[in-house]
Amino acid sequence: MELPPTLRHAVDRALDGIALSDLKRAADRLSQRYRAEVRDGRFHLSDDLAARAYLATRLPATYAAVRASMGVVAEARPDFAPVTGLDVGAGPGTALWAAADCWPSLDDVLLVEGSPAIRAVGEALAREAVPARIQWRAGDVASGLPEGEPRDLVTLAYVLDELSEEARDRLVDRLWALTADTLLVVEPGTPAGWGRILRARRRLAEAGAHILAPCVHSAACPLAAPDWCHFSRRVARSRLHRLAKGGEVPWEDEKYAYVAVSRHPGARPEARIIAPPWSAGNGRVGFKLCGRDGGASERVLGKRDGALFKAARRLDWGDVLEGPVDSPAP
Repeated sequence: MELPPTLRHAVDRALDGIALSDLKRAADRLSQRYRAEVRDGRFHLSDDLAARAYLATRLPATYAAVRASMGVVAEARPDFAPVTGLDVGAGPGTALWAAADCWPSLDDVLLVEGSPAIRAVGEALAREAVPARIQWRAGDVASGLPEGEPRDLVTLAYVLDELSEEARDRLVDRLWALTADTLLVVEPGTPAGWGRILRARRRLAEAGAHILAPCVHSAACPLAAPDWCHFSRRVARSRLHRLAKGGEVPWEDEKYAYVAVSRHPGARPEARIIAPPWSAGNGRVGFKLCGRDGGASERVLGKRDGALFKAARRLDWGDVLEGPVDSPAP
């Protein structure tokens, strides 16, 4: 997955003239903070150089994860056409760009971001975005959010890892109160990130939210540690991206976990593929599935499964599988 051309060009202009050595040092510091999940009272994106390094090294991956999650929401709710949006911990406006690409109906978006450095960068990028009305507002997600009317689409991407457990719970509750229709929460696809998503999912379900995705049921998650539910998106790296991160291959895989909930029920497919499919020999394909009955299982499909097998051969990690999923392997 690549950034939309308009965003790609805006990012290139924002990075023009910055020395590669400075960008690389800032990217290394940023990576260390994210991997260690540092919570020291400082913003990860505390200055202009850190904000620019984020554009070069993290924006393509976080955009891919958020956009892919929104695509699944759109499949679960094909009638959903949000007009108003709220993005909390907006960073450079990643969710704004992803939502505008997914839902052309979006017209009025409020973005809340505490870091002045990344907010300034995001405002500059947003001048080229699609929605007609875009508002940026300073706000500390840990200490409270501005008052306002509930909005159709509310997003929180890569934010919970920066908060204490108590602050996370308060924020999730507050965001649900500000959700008129659909709330999407995205976190890194680590066991810790999945744990934060699970906790948010439980609170939202207890508050009466309908689980849209990735789960195809509202029961407790059937996975147990050391297993965890996450997905992956392959991201194309620009030349500057590779140089800033010291990478050689022209791509990277972004692992992410997410939950989307709504005040309205969505489609309930038979199962979702929750791991990379594998070859089971003799032309057969194996799938790890989370089923509509609330259980996790493995299923091997072959030619004897007819149309189901033909459809399944084109599916990948994160896709839904329709048809009987509990019959024995051929």
